[in-house]
Amino acid sequence: MDATVYLDTHAHVGTIDRRIFGGFLEHLGRAVYQGVYDPESPLADGQGLRRDVITALARLEMPCVRYPGGNFVSAYDWKQGIGPKQTRPRRPDFAWQSIETNEFGTDEFMRWCGELKTRPMLAVNLGTGSVSAAGELVEYCNMSGGTLWSDQRRRNGHADPYGVELWCLGNEMDGPWQAGHVPAEVYAQRAAQAAKLMKGLDGTIKTIACGSSGRGIPTYMHWDRTVLEYGWDVIDYISAHRYSSNSEGSAHFLAEGVEIDRILADYRGLLDFVRGLKRSDKKVYVSFDEWNVWYRATGMSGNWEVAPHLLEEVYNLEDALVCAQYLMSFLRHADLVKVACIAQIVNVIAPILTRRDGLLIQSIFYPFEIISRLARGNSLIPMVDSPVYQAGSRGDVAVCDAAVSFEVESQKLAIFVANRNLHADLTVQIKIADRIITGILQSRAIGGGDIKRCNTWECPTAVEPVAAECGLAGGHLQIKIPAPGFCAVQVATSRR
Repeated sequence: MDATVYLDTHAHVGTIDRRIFGGFLEHLGRAVYQGVYDPESPLADGQGLRRDVITALARLEMPCVRYPGGNFVSAYDWKQGIGPKQTRPRRPDFAWQSIETNEFGTDEFMRWCGELKTRPMLAVNLGTGSVSAAGELVEYCNMSGGTLWSDQRRRNGHADPYGVELWCLGNEMDGPWQAGHVPAEVYAQRAAQAAKLMKGLDGTIKTIACGSSGRGIPTYMHWDRTVLEYGWDVIDYISAHRYSSNSEGSAHFLAEGVEIDRILADYRGLLDFVRGLKRSDKKVYVSFDEWNVWYRATGMSGNWEVAPHLLEEVYNLEDALVCAQYLMSFLRHADLVKVACIAQIVNVIAPILTRRDGLLIQSIFYPFEIISRLARGNSLIPMVDSPVYQAGSRGDVAVCDAAVSFEVESQKLAIFVANRNLHADLTVQIKIADRIITGILQSRAIGGGDIKRCNTWECPTAVEPVAAECGLAGGHLQIKIPAPGFCAVQVATSRR
């Protein structure tokens, strides 16, 4: 089976924002406790931070991490998670029916971000919380001193402000499951009030308003339009969330990139509409700050335990191929998607699982690592000539999914291609109108064989990248992708 990808480095949608490779850490299950923070582990440092987790996550080169939720934040009082640990209260968590010890809070998260060399992306509680409490968190984090909460931070041992730039105005407030859920009109007013106050304290911050929590929500797009129309002047991003489920079989599942593209097309149209309605020169972008595969481990109750085992999804090869399609879609829409966060990063629907004495790299880790490391510069517009296959209720879908980046300074081109076909390998030719490929710099591939295979503690290398089968022929790059599979190839180029 053959496909061709046609490129011209002058045809691009803009520069790739590195923040699309962000992560998400929520107080949920074993994500924080026994995940990033575990004083009882021999692999933790003196602050209780798991060094092996930091080392593994560093490979993903995440420029930002969203915290502390998620559903958790909508009933969270950040003030209970600062100061001496022995005075912090244990509290019931409404969202996940667990016990929160507050042993890990804002300052611990900031220290962890420093160790990982990533930037914090904080969410404020606009469910049960107040607008004033949101402003006080900005004061605590970003003001240098001389005020109540900035001085409290200094007394807590952190003289320098944290300089948090990205702020989520609540979480999934369109969802009836959310603590403090209100109609769109009420949330829009609350979010705009909070954004005005927060930006009044620090004019450098950027705000992310809650968009729809999924395409299947009855208020999808109506909610987003209401929020955008009311708060356009103080909103910088609108959030989008999606969790993919293998509910109709593998052929349908492996065409998940089609659905992601549709969601982004919806947001592009809505944002253009509201911008026109406002006669505004300002642009608002998308923060796709929760995305992943999730459909197996769906139990929501922690039975009022500390760090219960919740949402510990075990990922296989086809899950990894879907995750690759998320990132490729974000690349193709680089002019629209400026922030994205895989949900989540440790133990809870995550690329890494831990136990006290070690960690396990899951299949979905690898496409993220590969694309994050190679995607640089401009996102090119790939013109794909591909055969199609029957993807269940999605109808005929292109077998080949592709995204391409080009770094002008280094003249390096990175090609990311997926073969959605379950049975036939795919040979893809890459033809570039304005450049010559002078050499293959590196290549990685995953795929082929049993699509249900996964990494386990007993067999941790069942799914791992290998060198891609690729070469130069007739002046063009040729890549052979297993069925199904994903390949990434970085090449050097020169002008024709």
